[in-house]
Amino acid sequence: MLRAALSSSALTAPPRAVIWIGFYGAVGFGWLALFWAVQGQAEPAPGFWASLCIGAGEARLGALWAMWGLMAAAMMLPTFAPALATFLDLGHAGATRIRDAAALTGGYLGVWLGAALAGAVAQQALGSLGLLSEGGSLRGGFAAVLLLGAGLYQLSPAKAACLAKCRMPLTFFMGRWRPGAAHAARMGAELGVVCLGCCWALMALGFVGGTMNLLWMGAATLFMIFEKLPDIGRWLTRPSGWALIVAAGVQALVTAL
Repeated sequence: MLRAALSSSALTAPPRAVIWIGFYGAVGFGWLALFWAVQGQAEPAPGFWASLCIGAGEARLGALWAMWGLMAAAMMLPTFAPALATFLDLGHAGATRIRDAAALTGGYLGVWLGAALAGAVAQQALGSLGLLSEGGSLRGGFAAVLLLGAGLYQLSPAKAACLAKCRMPLTFFMGRWRPGAAHAARMGAELGVVCLGCCWALMALGFVGGTMNLLWMGAATLFMIFEKLPDIGRWLTRPSGWALIVAAGVQALVTAL
C-alpha cells in the first residue's frame, strides 16, 4: 500500500515550510499562553487566565482542562517532530499532502487533549481533598508515592515497548500506511496512544514539580524529546527510573522528619 502511494503522481509533496511554521506556531502559542497564565497578565480576560493557576478544588474544570491542554500542546508536540518529519519525507515521493500532515498532527494532539481532561479531573479531585499546594504540587508523602510509581514505570516492559515504537516512526508508518487525511488522522491518534503510554508518568510528575511550574515543564519537555532519540534516549530511561526511585525515598524521609 505504501509503495502504491509512493508511486502515485496524483499527490504532490506538501510545502514543508508552511507545515513547520504552523507546527511550531502552535508550540509557541502553547508556551506563550502558559506564560501568560502563570504571570496573570493576559488580556482581555485576566480572570480566566488567573483561574488556570489555581491548584485548589475551587478551580473550574473547564479552566483546568484549558491549562492541561496548553501543557499538552507546548510539551508533547515538540516530541512529535521526528514522526512528523518522517511523514513529510514521504511527501517527496508524492505520498502526502498538507491536509494529511495536519490530520496526522490533529489525531496525535487529540489523544493528548483527552489525556489533558484526565489530568484536569485529577487536579480538581486532589485539590478538593486538600492534597495540593497553591502551586499545584502534591503535599507530604503523596509526592513520594508518585515519584516511586513514575520511577518503576520507567523501568517497566510497557514503557520499553511504547518507547521503542516512538523511536521508530518510519517502521510505524510502513506497517500502517494508508493514503488520505482520514487514515493520517488515525495514524496520528495511534501514535498519540503510543506516546501517551510512553510519557504519561512523566507528565503526571507535574503534581510533584507543580502543575504551573514553567521550569519543570521546560525540563520535562527536553527530557522527553531526548528520550525519544534512539542514540541518546537509551542512556536516559533506566537511569532516570532509578533516580526517581531514589528521589521518592528522599521525599519520604523528608516528610517523615
